[in-house]
Amino acid sequence: MAVHVYTASGTVLAFLMVIAAFEGDAIRALWISLAALVIDGTDGMLARRLRVKETIPSFDGARLDDIVDYITYAFVPVVLLWTGGYLPEGTLGGVLAALPLMASAYQFCRVDAKTDDHFFLGFPSYWNVVAFYVIIANLSPTTTSIILTVCSILVFVPIKYIYPSRTKAFRRTNLAATAAWLVAYAVLLTQMPDPSMLLIWLSLLYIAYYLLSSVYLTLTGKSARPTAQPEPVQPA
Repeated sequence: MAVHVYTASGTVLAFLMVIAAFEGDAIRALWISLAALVIDGTDGMLARRLRVKETIPSFDGARLDDIVDYITYAFVPVVLLWTGGYLPEGTLGGVLAALPLMASAYQFCRVDAKTDDHFFLGFPSYWNVVAFYVIIANLSPTTTSIILTVCSILVFVPIKYIYPSRTKAFRRTNLAATAAWLVAYAVLLTQMPDPSMLLIWLSLLYIAYYLLSSVYLTLTGKSARPTAQPEPVQPA
């Protein structure tokens, strides 16, 4: 049950992020978001190692994880962009804020959102990552609008995106690259409000690797599990 409490603590972090957003402290919100990322990246491994599903079969940890992820990965990042003035004013801004919320609501209800071979199907609602780059790079509302629109469309495009902690293909590289990106995330926050553009571009290499690897595995079919080979028939 302690693992489930650990997962559920993400909702508390989301609440603290909303408070920081409305207080105009985006950097504090991003620090809290980093903590939420760490929790989300480790709770599943803990649950599998401790066989939580077998120990407490009456509690749906996957549903809890989806609830926490929607709040921390979709809802709160949109609030952060809205309160920070990174979206256009008026009705257009409201529509653009609704796009990721609605697209992610659809995705989180898909039974195949997480595939049997441990990939995400469609853009995996990494709106927290989008918000991070919008804020540290101080992107304009126009640029932010384009990114939100494109990523919302990609939710419906059947590309299989790497699940860093579970996808078997390139697993060691994925874990090492993700860890390096998290370090870059923290360093960039310490440099605010004058982050290193070089470090921003270096961190974006991970995003490029993630996207290109996902597309490559999807197009080549290497993301799929190998089919079981039939056993040879023994002669009578």
